[in-house]
Amino acid sequence: SGNDFSVTEFILLGLTQQPELQLTLFFLFLGIYVVTVVGNLGLIALIGLNPHLHTPMYYFLFNLSFIDLCYSCVISPRMLVSFVKENIISYVECMAQLFFFSFFVIDEYCILTLMAYVRYVAICKPLLYKITMSPQVCLMLTVCAYVMGFVGAMAHTGCMLRLNFCDGNIINHFMCDVSPLLQLSCTSTFINELVIFIVLLINITVPSLTLFISYTQILSSILRIRSTNARSKAFSTCSSHMITVCLFFGSASFIYFKPSPAGSLAQDKVSTIFNTIVGPMMNPFIYSLRNKDVHVALRL
Repeated sequence: SGNDFSVTEFILLGLTQQPELQLTLFFLFLGIYVVTVVGNLGLIALIGLNPHLHTPMYYFLFNLSFIDLCYSCVISPRMLVSFVKENIISYVECMAQLFFFSFFVIDEYCILTLMAYVRYVAICKPLLYKITMSPQVCLMLTVCAYVMGFVGAMAHTGCMLRLNFCDGNIINHFMCDVSPLLQLSCTSTFINELVIFIVLLINITVPSLTLFISYTQILSSILRIRSTNARSKAFSTCSSHMITVCLFFGSASFIYFKPSPAGSLAQDKVSTIFNTIVGPMMNPFIYSLRNKDVHVALRL
């Protein structure tokens, strides 16, 4: 029957309720947010303006940085507010935050998986690389990734809109996430839990299998390379991506891939920080510090 306006706004408790930590955490996460925005904008500008980086690998890295920038902006400003005053968010704003957060997180799963596929083609099928990863194919794969994000976000948000929130309006989190919202509902959440399981099964299990198969083939091909320099270059190409995958998929799986969304919200908060705050900050550094192409592009 929908929300029936039984709750028109929510109160986000934030990361902690200890007053002595609030100001310190505010400046810490403000610094992280600024670094995240500057780092991802810088990488987007560098790839967009430098013709040498207009390749499939950097095309998907461009999209990854754009996604990281967007969903960091969806989460961090509200989190910062909770450190300095009572963080009240309207029902509509809460549902909008849930939608965009779900949209960009699912997009990140897809883009990281596509980046693994690009590396598989580059290392295992080098002669077919330009044909297999043509601009048209890259664009089509990217559109599919964003469509999957939109469908998943609509499923989560649509199911949340059907619930009544009459057990209070205090969300024990720094964002409008699925699990804490379900705990406030006074109507059945069975459909929501089923949708969560299906969406996560598709967007974590399938990409995880794709990543595993891709990197099994990549590792097999790398070990057959006789040249030490070529082998080292191949490992370097994959190492940055694997670090990002482990950080993002690991924290996301810990939070959401459960039979029931119930669990320790304190642990979920910590994992969500790695998933939504730390990861987007680190990605520009992970992909640029040891990347010779980026170093050359910066000198041009």
